[in-house]
Formats: sequence, C-alpha cells, structure tokens
Amino acid sequence: MTRPASAFQRKPWAPGAHSGLTVGLLLSLATAGCAEHRISLTEFLQMQQEARQAATTQPATTQPAAAAAIDKYLGRYKVGPGDILAVVVGGPDVLSGVVQLGVLPAIQVRIDRDGVIRLPVAGAIKVGGLDIEDVERTILQAYVPSVLKEAVVHVTLVTPDSANVLVVGAVTLGGLVQLQHHERNLLFAVNKAGGLTQAASGRATVRRLRRPTEEVTLNLTNPVELEAALALAPLEDGDIISVEAAMPNTIFVGGLVLGPGPQSYPPGVEMTVLQALAAANGPPTYLTPREATLIRRMPDGRDVQVKLDLDRLATGKDPNIALAAGDILWVPHTLETRFQEWFDRNFFVRAGMSATMSYNVIGQEFLNRRGRFGAGQGFGGGGQGLEQQFDPLGFLTRNALLRGIPTTPAPATTP
Repeated sequence: MTRPASAFQRKPWAPGAHSGLTVGLLLSLATAGCAEHRISLTEFLQMQQEARQAATTQPATTQPAAAAAIDKYLGRYKVGPGDILAVVVGGPDVLSGVVQLGVLPAIQVRIDRDGVIRLPVAGAIKVGGLDIEDVERTILQAYVPSVLKEAVVHVTLVTPDSANVLVVGAVTLGGLVQLQHHERNLLFAVNKAGGLTQAASGRATVRRLRRPTEEVTLNLTNPVELEAALALAPLEDGDIISVEAAMPNTIFVGGLVLGPGPQSYPPGVEMTVLQALAAANGPPTYLTPREATLIRRMPDGRDVQVKLDLDRLATGKDPNIALAAGDILWVPHTLETRFQEWFDRNFFVRAGMSATMSYNVIGQEFLNRRGRFGAGQGFGGGGQGLEQQFDPLGFLTRNALLRGIPTTPAPATTP
C-alpha cells in the first residue's frame, strides 16, 4: 500500500542523506571525554573505611589533663580566686566549757588570685582548689591547737566568682551567659545558652578576647574532643564561643533526570542513590543512562568524584550507598545516551501512519500499547510486534526496567 505524502509530519528520514552526519557525530562523541577522572565505587568505599578506622583508633583520653579536668568540672565544687566565703569558727565557752559557734566573730573573706584567704589570728590560709569540706578542715588545722584547744569550723560559699561569656550561633538562647568559677569551660557555656539546637553541627569555636590568636574548634558530640574541651584553660570575661550550624540536609540531582534540582530533607534523614534518582523522577523514557557521578566535598576541602554503575546498583550488585548533605549526584550524557537521543529525534518524531493518525510517541506509550497488541502479534503487517517495529535496539525496554515500569513478558512460543 502506498502512503500519501501527508502521512508524515516531517520529511521522512533517509539513511543515505544523513549517513555522513551520523558517522561524524558518533566519531566526535567517541573521542570526547576519554580521560577518566573519577574514582571507582570500590576505591570510594575503601577511602571511607580507612577514615572510620582512623577515627576509632584514637585514644580514649587525649591528655592526662583531660581526666583531671573531668574531675574538676564534673565533681564536687572547688573554691577558687574571686569566690567569697563566710567563715564561722566556734570554740569552748570559758564559763560553761561547751563548744559554741561564734566564739570568734563570723567573717566573710574573698579568695585572692593565689588561692589564699586571711583570717584573724590564724593569718593567711591557702584554700584555692579545695572543696568546702577540705576548706573547713584546713581552717580548723590553722586554729587548733595553736590558737584554740578545740574548735568547730563552718564555711559557706556566699558568692562564687563569675565570668561573662558571649555564646552565639546554633544554640537555643544565645547571648551573654554568666559562668561560675567551676563552670568556665566550653561545655557549661553552651549548656547555659540553652544547649545545641537541632540545626547545630556540634562544632564550637572558642575565641579569646585577650588572646585573639588562641582559637580552638572542637566537636562536642565527639567524646575525645569533649575531653579536650574540658582540658582547655578556663574561660574569661569577654571570651566568645561560636557554635556552627550543620550543613543543610540538601542533595543536588542533575543531568539526565526529569526533575533536576535540590532535594531537601529533615536533619538525620538519609537518602540513597537510587532513592534520590527516583525522587528526581528518573531519566526520560527514551534514554537509558548506565552511569552516574557522585561529587562529595571531603573534610579537607577537596572534591571527590565517584563513578557509579547504575545497572549494578539497580540489580544489587553494588551497594546502594547513602548520600550526605551537600552531595551532588549527576547523571551525565554518554555515547550511548547521545545516540539514543539522536535516534529518538530522527525516528520517533518523524514516524507516522496516516494523515489523521500519527505516532509521535515515546517509550512508555509503546510499552503500554504492547500490552494491548502483544509482543508477538503483528502490528502493521510482517508479523512483528512493537518492539521489533519501533524498538529494535531494546532501548525502551531497558529504560522501563530502570524506571520500574511493569511490562508484560512475551508469551512463550511453541515450536
């Protein structure tokens, strides 16, 4: 049957007319991008494993000073310079012989920068770094027996010395916080500011007002670095603590996908490679990309590009790795996808059956029609199914499998 000229929407493709262009296109594509700059998935997983091993082999305690700092800050309160103490010393009453408090007048004293207090008669007594019970024992030894034969000492902390520190960043109640003598460290400062918010990364930086060059950044969620934070020199008035916010949990998907762009998720949610591709609606139905590129910014600031085999990921032969915040997942053009794109434009867009019924259709519509006509039934004569007539290279069928589109298997033929 001879088709009328109006049966084609455009001038039909003529192999001879475009053969030179086709060969030139394929050669140019074949020679483009030959240098591979990406590492394999195996190399990337090995890199991550080595990083985890390096983290777990760190000593449980950084310095002996850290263990002492834990006892100092998390143990019983130790008095120090600037604290004001109320001291009452009692001795035996001369008339009754009964030990009574207040035989010596009650007095308030401030601990000086050397940790020393001065009391009547007894003179200078060093109490800095002692808890209240030890302070009482030390004062008692200063009075008995040199001043009194017997005595009872009672000490009360009236006003602990404090420092005002500025806490900013990803904390609940940022601003100036007042820290007592035993709280002048990074942990207590962040706690006094309401603690970390959900957006916090856990990393905090201490900047000294009087020593600007002394800048330290530590991760408070890491036990080793937390110990190091406790071992830092006490904070002083005017010191600044900045708590870093975590990187937004956003990944970027682009290239040969129908829905390119950023994908944002709540903190703590992990997305895998295949999940991210599915969220981007996958590739167009007429393309079957076989690879993708993962771009990740490493802690040292360099970008690592990892080559991913989508066929092996989809079939479970390669691990469907989790993406991290800030990752870029790119599905690039390859020689195969560019040929598929060219094939679709030069065949499917120009294909037609009659002046009133044209078939400018894409792969998914072909697969849907396949269920109605059957892969083995003739469509348009010749005893060929749709796959043989419109998908001789199998591009559409493979793309449907990659995108998870159910297809009806061809019925078995009886010889």
